[in-house]
Amino acid sequence: MTAAIETVQHSPQSILETVFGFDQFRPPQDAIIDTLMAGGDALVLMPTGGGKSLCYQIPALAREGCGVVISPLIALMQDQVNALKLLGVRTAFLNSTLDFSEAQEIEQALRSGNLDLLYIAPERLTQARSIELLKASKIALFAIDEAHCVSQWGHDFRADYLQLTLLHELFPDIPRVALTATADARTRQEIVSRLQLDQASQFIAGFDRPNIRYRIGLKNNGKQQLLKFLKEEHPHDAGIVYCLSRRKTEEVAQWLRDQGFTAMAYHAGLSAEIRASNQARFLREEGIIIVATIAFGMGIDKPDVRFVAHLDLPKTVESYYQETGRAGRDGLPADAWLVYGLQDVIKLRQMMEGSQGNEEHKRAEQHRLNAMLGLCEITSCRRQALLAYFGDELEKPCGNCDTCLQAPETWDATEAARKALSAAWRTGQRFGVNHLIDVLRGSNSDKIFQFEHQNLPVYGIGDELDNNQWRSVFRQLVARGYMSVDMERYGALRLEEKCRPLLRGEQAIELRKDIKLKSAKAKKPKVELASDADVDLFEALRACRKQFADELNVPPYMIFHDSTLQEMCISKPRNMEEFAEISGVGEQKLEKYGPGFLEAITRFQSA
Repeated sequence: MTAAIETVQHSPQSILETVFGFDQFRPPQDAIIDTLMAGGDALVLMPTGGGKSLCYQIPALAREGCGVVISPLIALMQDQVNALKLLGVRTAFLNSTLDFSEAQEIEQALRSGNLDLLYIAPERLTQARSIELLKASKIALFAIDEAHCVSQWGHDFRADYLQLTLLHELFPDIPRVALTATADARTRQEIVSRLQLDQASQFIAGFDRPNIRYRIGLKNNGKQQLLKFLKEEHPHDAGIVYCLSRRKTEEVAQWLRDQGFTAMAYHAGLSAEIRASNQARFLREEGIIIVATIAFGMGIDKPDVRFVAHLDLPKTVESYYQETGRAGRDGLPADAWLVYGLQDVIKLRQMMEGSQGNEEHKRAEQHRLNAMLGLCEITSCRRQALLAYFGDELEKPCGNCDTCLQAPETWDATEAARKALSAAWRTGQRFGVNHLIDVLRGSNSDKIFQFEHQNLPVYGIGDELDNNQWRSVFRQLVARGYMSVDMERYGALRLEEKCRPLLRGEQAIELRKDIKLKSAKAKKPKVELASDADVDLFEALRACRKQFADELNVPPYMIFHDSTLQEMCISKPRNMEEFAEISGVGEQKLEKYGPGFLEAITRFQSA
């Protein structure tokens, strides 16, 4: 066990400074900590990278006893514990990766009061042995991380979370804090209800991540579009590429390797050993790309993920927000990049129709997919729409999304939309988009003559648009609710009630012109520094950090974040006193790493 830090009786402010190396709290961290220090419960919604962990780590250190953190992420507990140990915090985890003797040693440390923080998996927590252990120990607080996992309407539901009401029932006097980065109003209410947090103070920080640039475009050749994006903007950066299927993740990962990138697949069909190995490399090495299904990412602690790319449409806005939120946790510029097409919509709706959920659940999922489509097709600021979905408000357009940086062009598509709707109606609402386009453009395909569609009044009336333009029309009509996809008829397009005024000539419609997803106007630097010399110093400090990380077998960011290295480049500390003023340098890190980094700075300046 790591030597004890004497934190009991110390104020949260002094712990923030001496242990974590920060001068001040970000609102509402201080109010959350005050609530827990006073013994109250709290529900915390705070964006990824907003400092949620400090909200329970600091009161756990300041209160008498051990803070117990319930986390669904066994694979990440080791890294979370290692990061705290580097700060001198007495911490451990209990999960299925430990053998009996290791678990016994940790249990004894908890009983003896020799732990500040204990991370535990929910399935472990609910075992009778664990309950008896907690009853025999002094507990400072319970922190329920990734609290949205309790919601059966959410995208990361974990059945074990439903049993966490036992914390309130068995330990009514111990404060609890439930934390998540992603929850709409319905999910928040379910967290309150299922975790019995009716009396808890609620802290909802803004959802905005201003350092992330949101860009959404039409998919025409997804892999080539991705390759262009990576080569032009992130040739050496760490990032995540999300795909809908397991097979596609492996195909894309292999293809990226063929293009010279270090890329690995991650999905639930891989063995636990391969998943753990790939995740460990992503966390510990520089410039790794993970190509994954949604099985990867919840709680990922890596701060220097410079991009998150989606090659398929996410199912919900919640999924999109949480997945893109894994980029730029260090506050430096990052990209959220997405390409999608009508086939994505059809595939997702097929998956929903085939799910085991009841009709109410399916309707809710359709509603959420429609909201995601609306975000994709919107012509105004994407960030404003994204935040509004979560009940947050941004007064002015953000200036850092594709629609702000390059306002999308629109066109009067009223006549084209009527033709598209008429084609679906005249063919009996039994055919998919490709056949409807063939009808409109007067194709001579066998299928046209098989169904005698050459005799319809809509045959050949749409040759003013090419195939891709017609796909855009149909896609946007589906996204806006004028048409829907009939899964029982293999993706046939059918009319919705909303289309009647448009068909009758009582309504006009503007659609966006599809344009290629453009690269950022200028290549974003890795860090924002004043001179080339500072950029060179930054690379020298990264090398120093990597050496420390390799010696300790931990990810480089556990030594210092990129933002801390950036501050070193700007301030160029000359001694330990000045080094201690750097944000993120606490007492333990000052003593362990200060001399090495000061030497690197001096050596660079004298070169």
